[in-house]
Amino acid sequence: MISTNDMRPGQTLDIEGALLTITYYQHVNPGKGQAFVKTKLKNVKTGAVTDRTFRADEKVNLAVLDKREMQYLYPDHAGLVFMDNQSYEQLHVDPDLLGVAAKFLKDGMTAMVPVYEGIAVGAELPATVSLLITETEPGFKGDRVSGALKPATLETGAVVQVPLFIEQGESIKVDTRTGEYISRA
Repeated sequence: MISTNDMRPGQTLDIEGALLTITYYQHVNPGKGQAFVKTKLKNVKTGAVTDRTFRADEKVNLAVLDKREMQYLYPDHAGLVFMDNQSYEQLHVDPDLLGVAAKFLKDGMTAMVPVYEGIAVGAELPATVSLLITETEPGFKGDRVSGALKPATLETGAVVQVPLFIEQGESIKVDTRTGEYISRA
């Protein structure tokens, strides 16, 4: 239990059985009345963001997440399988918790997996990954128009928009948060 006066962005709270991460925190002390704390809380499992106001000095449950470096192994019927690099324990992660980033997972990739009471509650991939283009339309001489894009299929099966000059067989960097092309690798 911590006081709302001690809360900070980045901390995870256990409120009514839901894990919520603080993304915004403001302590308000009006001229009249009791002080209060405004927060924006992001649900760890669903990604939904809610505004919540607490009384000053109210007690809330602090959830302690154990962030482990894990290696992605393979997908199966129960979700995505990750292996702990230290203990070799395998955990299943729901692909919905990764959002757009799940399309850019490839075998052997390392991710930070937050674990709460033995259950994986997400996975944080590196901000960028290098992936090979397996299929795209050929680029022609003169295809250097600024801003023109074409679809390209990556080795993971994901499709991203790339500039016209990118060829099949090239490696590119992709932003795992937005799913956008960044540059050649």
